[in-house]
Amino acid sequence: MILQFIQWNPSPEIFSIGPVTVRWYGLLFASGFVIGYFLMLKFFKKEGVPVALLDKLTTFMVVATVVGARLGHCLFYEPDVYLSDPIRILKIWEGGLASHGAGIAIIIALYYYSKKTKRPMLWVLDRIVVVTALAGFFIRMGNLMNSEIIGKATEASWGFLFLNHYDAAVRTTPHHPAQLYEALCYLGIFAFLITYYYKRFEKLVLGELFSYFLILVFGVRFIIEFIKEPQVGFEENMTLNMGQWLSIPFVLLGIYILYSQKKKLKTAK
Repeated sequence: MILQFIQWNPSPEIFSIGPVTVRWYGLLFASGFVIGYFLMLKFFKKEGVPVALLDKLTTFMVVATVVGARLGHCLFYEPDVYLSDPIRILKIWEGGLASHGAGIAIIIALYYYSKKTKRPMLWVLDRIVVVTALAGFFIRMGNLMNSEIIGKATEASWGFLFLNHYDAAVRTTPHHPAQLYEALCYLGIFAFLITYYYKRFEKLVLGELFSYFLILVFGVRFIIEFIKEPQVGFEENMTLNMGQWLSIPFVLLGIYILYSQKKKLKTAK
């Protein structure tokens, strides 16, 4: 029996006008912020929060996401390359973003934002993670369009032949579409969080949505990493790769916040 696999060969570029090239990754990355802004606008209006605070929050999020994701990749995955030539850190168009770095930077930025606006940090995080899960979906779809962050080789009929991949061996051997798996998981987590927000709005425990986000997103990331190809060479001999080691603290933090906040509520009652 001849196995039929999915031949994946979309162009990463949508179109070019002169020196300007529009790529799927950039469009999808930006879509996460744009759609996220309008969802946050609905949250703020529902709760009677001034829209001006949302504009400030958007600025904090965009800067933290881009800077954090870039530094996360450079320092966690290829420190020897970038520390020997720091100017390459600024060449973001060459690729290299890490969600764990973005997560750390966002938490730091939102702490500063909460101090400036006198809004509880967990209140801010509870709302921002809803749109962050959706943004994660768009980013992983962008990775799929770039044929990057692929899964390990597979004989499953849904395996992808990444025909645009730089490695000739990958182009002729089907691999798990790990980006698609992760994207669909993030979309499901977004659906859960936004449904939970609206259905439990009056009874939400401070930090509850943020906790579920950490547990689910980084739990999924930890599991899917088992079927991903190593991102950098030093991961090949690791029992758990860098993405998994970085996911564990986020999952534990989510469990701790959920337990402690519900315990406080129970004690108060």
